[in-house]
Amino acid sequence: MRRLSTSTAVSLAVIATVLASTLLTYALRTPERQPTVLDVVLPLVACGVLLLRRRYPVAVLIVVAVSVAAYYPWAGLDGPIIVLAFVALYTAADRGHLTAAIATGAASLLGMGIGETGGVRHVDDSMFMMIAGWVVAAIASGAVTRTRRAYLTEAHQRALDAEHGKEEEARRRASEERLRIARELHDVLGHNISMINVQAAAALHGLKKRPEDAEAALRTIKDTSKETLRELRTTLGVLRQVDEDAPTRPADSLSRMDALVEASGLDVRTELSGALDALPTEVDLAATRIIREALTNVSRHSGTTSATLTVAGTSGDLMIRVEDDGPGASYDEGTGFGLQGMRERATALGGSLEAGPRPEGGFRVIAHLPLNGAR
Repeated sequence: MRRLSTSTAVSLAVIATVLASTLLTYALRTPERQPTVLDVVLPLVACGVLLLRRRYPVAVLIVVAVSVAAYYPWAGLDGPIIVLAFVALYTAADRGHLTAAIATGAASLLGMGIGETGGVRHVDDSMFMMIAGWVVAAIASGAVTRTRRAYLTEAHQRALDAEHGKEEEARRRASEERLRIARELHDVLGHNISMINVQAAAALHGLKKRPEDAEAALRTIKDTSKETLRELRTTLGVLRQVDEDAPTRPADSLSRMDALVEASGLDVRTELSGALDALPTEVDLAATRIIREALTNVSRHSGTTSATLTVAGTSGDLMIRVEDDGPGASYDEGTGFGLQGMRERATALGGSLEAGPRPEGGFRVIAHLPLNGAR
């Protein structure tokens, strides 16, 4: 069974009260007060339209006001039909038609005053003031409930917006974390597996002719694969959010520059200048990852075995330059995932990265990482 709405229930209660009171007034009538057709028609009309007060508040207000205005001067009984006018005034104000409610209330009181002056149905001053008070109270109550409802709606919407904002922030953070982990895996696994591939090829090539070189290559493969497993274990530990025996500080650092250059398998001419021993952790890690990725690209794509690495630290930023003079100068054209990851690392710190062929031949990567703006 469908339940009645609060508005409908209130309307039915008011209608039942008015009709019951009208019947009681009829039963207790005095000989000088005889009922007329208006005593029946006007209450029924006003009660009937009151059921539509939420859908058509202004129209209902007008019909009820006209019915009340016609009832008291010309009907034979004094029924409580005026209660319907108070409900209609309240509903109009509550539904946002405050001007119509005020205008109708003022017109009703003015008409009552004029009728009193003209001698139509005597209403004493105390009764007039009481009716005026009820008119003002009905309109004010409707305006207050509308304002309160609007406030609660706005507060609810703000709560929904705040919750939505938290969800968006959580999704953004999760996306950034996935991107960071993807960069870490690419930088670590891509570089180390590339080195293993290079060293394995060297070992196979020199296995018979130069066994000592093959032994060194296999030793490098062993060390690199061990480093790869350790790095992978560290990253997976972060994903599982458990405290394993993995180090919490980044394994890569410019303080291990010699090992980084040696692991590249290239003949690298290194030029270092400035203070490089007290860099912010984020800058230190980003610089190391950029250098390693740039050297890996030289090893993979340049067609040469030599490169130049320049690292210069100033009070404001850290400059990194990796150059080669190989014939594969157009590799990636600056659009590969490795170069994209380097750019993302630089821009995440507020810096910049440029990569492209050199006019004199070869390829160049230049990164600027701000020290003061590191987050």
